[in-house]
Amino acid sequence: MEGSSRSIGRKREREEEDIESENKENDETLSLENSLTFSDTLIALRIMRSQFPNIEKVSVQPFILRSQLYSSVKDRTQVDRELESLRKEKILRIFKLNTGQDDHAIMFIDDYLNQIELVVKRMEAKRQDIAVFEWFKEHVIPTQLDPSIGHQELFWYSLLHCSVHSCHLGEV
Repeated sequence: MEGSSRSIGRKREREEEDIESENKENDETLSLENSLTFSDTLIALRIMRSQFPNIEKVSVQPFILRSQLYSSVKDRTQVDRELESLRKEKILRIFKLNTGQDDHAIMFIDDYLNQIELVVKRMEAKRQDIAVFEWFKEHVIPTQLDPSIGHQELFWYSLLHCSVHSCHLGEV
């Protein structure tokens, strides 16, 4: 009898362990479900980027609107914090759109640089001067992280980073 009560006790322990294990698995599943609703801004951006249409004759690199991102990620405050961090780490560029509203476009820095390269190639094909693009990539992109830059700011960048011999100030 003593042996059977021990085995019943062990069975109960195993059953309790099984229930705890199932609860942990359920918690992990819920956690996975929460992560599939895009709690991570970078994952959401990468997914949206992969869905950007690729049309051969149109040379626009992928971009995401901030409003699109807000609709995919639960917490807007978290999105803003993570965007700021990714911008400072120079993973993303954020652009203020000139729509009269508070619209912003988000691009991965690699896509932004590729977009500039596409413009440079077109200008080279037309035998146009591309020095301003090289100057912009070298001096403005690494230091100017704000969503917009005005003509006056560009002019001051040109004065700070160019000598009379290396840049055409009238063209900046």
